[in-house]
Amino acid sequence: EIQTIQDENFSPVDFDLFQSAGKTCIEQGDGAQVLSIIIDDKNTNIVRCMGWNLLEPLVKVLLKKEDKNRPHCHAIFTHIIEVCSSKELVVGLLEQVEEAESDAIAEVIILLLRPLQTVLLKLGKKKSSSVGMALSTVLGQVAQLPVPLSKEQEEDDVFGLCRCCTALLDFIRPFVEEVKENIKHSRSVSRDDELKGEILKFCMKSLSEPLLEVQLKDPDTLEQSPLRDFATEILVILSSIGEPLPNLLCHNMLRKREVPGFLEEEVRYPKESLACLAHLLFVKHIAMDIFPAVLSPIFLLQCNMEYVELLLSRTEESWLQKGLELYEKSLVRVEDCSLPVDLLDLKPFFSVPQVTRLCLLKTSEHAGVEGYIIKNIKNQIDLSLGWFLGKHLLPLLHQVLRLPQGPETDLLHNLDRIMESLNLLRYLLIRDKEWENETGIWSELHKIEDSFLKPLRMGLNMSKAHYEAELKNAKENKKSSGTESKAAACTVTVENERLPNMTPEMQLQVKVFFHLYL
Repeated sequence: EIQTIQDENFSPVDFDLFQSAGKTCIEQGDGAQVLSIIIDDKNTNIVRCMGWNLLEPLVKVLLKKEDKNRPHCHAIFTHIIEVCSSKELVVGLLEQVEEAESDAIAEVIILLLRPLQTVLLKLGKKKSSSVGMALSTVLGQVAQLPVPLSKEQEEDDVFGLCRCCTALLDFIRPFVEEVKENIKHSRSVSRDDELKGEILKFCMKSLSEPLLEVQLKDPDTLEQSPLRDFATEILVILSSIGEPLPNLLCHNMLRKREVPGFLEEEVRYPKESLACLAHLLFVKHIAMDIFPAVLSPIFLLQCNMEYVELLLSRTEESWLQKGLELYEKSLVRVEDCSLPVDLLDLKPFFSVPQVTRLCLLKTSEHAGVEGYIIKNIKNQIDLSLGWFLGKHLLPLLHQVLRLPQGPETDLLHNLDRIMESLNLLRYLLIRDKEWENETGIWSELHKIEDSFLKPLRMGLNMSKAHYEAELKNAKENKKSSGTESKAAACTVTVENERLPNMTPEMQLQVKVFFHLYL
């Protein structure tokens, strides 16, 4: 800055005086005087060199809709954008975006994106790095805005995320058009094109933040959705700048070697961004009109399984939900029993079902649900026993054949789970003969004995001893109170049919049972 001033025969003192005097006048509401000085032809050089330093006080006034000084400040701002150095204006405008207060981020972005676009376009062919810096800075601030969760929150847009996304699409449009023109007039798409690279980075970053955090509403729920429009446009932009959606979706499968370029592959195509892309395509059906329908369901499942695995590896609710939704939509397109056996040896095809079932066993906290899951596991093993062997089966069995709290487990509460676990173990031992041992169950039987059967026997013995002790105490208490012979008959009626009376002994046993377990 000082060097520029000296080139124009201005001293550092002139610089400080201009900045402090201009800032003071604007803050005190004397914008009219500043405007008259700014537009005076005699001050053209000093304004061109120093004017951008007035951006901070000007932005503060422009954010105040009711400020009487606002029209003058708007005129000053417009004049500065027209005459000042584009490079210095880019730096100054992005400083205002970065330094915005948390409750004013959206308003600052919406205010400054249009003038920032104007300034960047003046840079001509040398603007790529500046465009990238601008997009990165703005997206970094947008990522701090709370994501609307409900239809009403998206409509109200209190924190401005929707307005920012719409403004970003307007901001990037001329740069996308320039890349499209470059592609049209060249024989091939250059992966080294800087401007295209910056737009690609913007799209990938947008997919991870905010779109990976957003639960998009269907048109039936919210007819006009800025966030859904933003997601659609991001996919359209990718396709239009020479990044076909099928290639992106299958990027990790199709990559055979490192592709040269100023971006490394993992940075150029982050896996979480591609996971969001897959979810938008196959769950939300966004941009499916530009996605070819020739790829087989099995191939698409293979592409998506890596993304499902990634999404389910996180703890954030939005990631988990998207992972389960993508898993379901990918599977429903595949016919039963049609997967090639060699696919089942790939890591995602083994780990994803494990994660979904074990996650369910750990989080259900309901023995009936756990019993149903275990029963389903038995049925799937019965259908796929030819593959469900050894390394695929045994880790799952060790998760199922266990007592949650060891011998202290509440056996009655966990009855459904325990019975289905025993049923699964019995099925495997009958189905797989000891001398064949195809599943490996017989080799693991000693471990299952230690981790499941012994604790179960101990739990049963403890429960039986406790019950018998309570029953004995109850009998002794009845004898000491002299009420044994006066016990009233207890009758039970089921569907208007009276069952035989319960004897006093039976009544006592039921009473003790309810006292202990219910």
